[in-house]
Amino acid sequence: MKLAEFLGENQKPVLLDGAMGTQLAAAGLAMGGQTNLTHPETVLAIHRQYLEAGAELLITNTLTMNRIYIEAHHHGLDVREVNLAGARLARTAAGEGRCVLGDISSTGQMLQPYGDLSEEDAFAAFHEQAAILAEGGVDGFIIETMFSLAEAVCALRACRAAADLPVLVCISFTTVANGGRTIMGDSAQDCALTLTREGAVAVGANCGDLDPFQTAEIVTKMQEAGSPLIIAQPNGGKPKLVEGRTVFDMSPYDFAAGIYQCYQAGARLLGGCCGTSPEHIRAAAELLKKEKKEA
Repeated sequence: MKLAEFLGENQKPVLLDGAMGTQLAAAGLAMGGQTNLTHPETVLAIHRQYLEAGAELLITNTLTMNRIYIEAHHHGLDVREVNLAGARLARTAAGEGRCVLGDISSTGQMLQPYGDLSEEDAFAAFHEQAAILAEGGVDGFIIETMFSLAEAVCALRACRAAADLPVLVCISFTTVANGGRTIMGDSAQDCALTLTREGAVAVGANCGDLDPFQTAEIVTKMQEAGSPLIIAQPNGGKPKLVEGRTVFDMSPYDFAAGIYQCYQAGARLLGGCCGTSPEHIRAAAELLKKEKKEA
């Protein structure tokens, strides 16, 4: 079944996977798409663990694998090679019966006039990555961990131009105050309205500085904006700095309770971001089991 049909016909809660980066770090590996090339067996194993835990949609390990980010942080890494590898690993794990979302995120730079990056250059980088992911067999795109609505819109337009595939967009929020705000000051309702108008099939929130229960408040605000399909992918609790490293210490049980609250607030696509594991997704799957039967 095509992703658009799956999302359109399935009125039940749909479970996405959880974090890839922090799972790779737990395995002693680098957090990033480069592991698609250096340790493909580990990436494949993590994808399969999420499926076994109950995930219905897989996300490729290609979060920041656009040309601008790669050239700034991963000299020598080939854009085409790493994205094709990420798409094919997720596709191999999912098989023919499940859908795969090509993961796209920020360039790591500020768009003009706040920074030096032109919208044209950002568009070109996102378009290139999306086209490669589509070639690799993804069923749609998920643009996530975006702190700037302007950059998210640029990525959305690029994805829609690169391939005739559904595009989902998640924004990262810093606070639930003042209507829910990103670090750039964009409100949750403005994000939902703008991204829906620009053609996103689903909008929502991931990562950021919020816990799952606060993410449910963002979902409510997006629901009030009339968003047709909402995603919630919170971290495994609020990020904490412990001995120089960022940790997330929310238990799978508490995370699942937060995910359930996101569902009650109106999110139908539910998953996890930083600090979540297959156990967090398994706990969410168990808690949502009744709703999936009754919907």
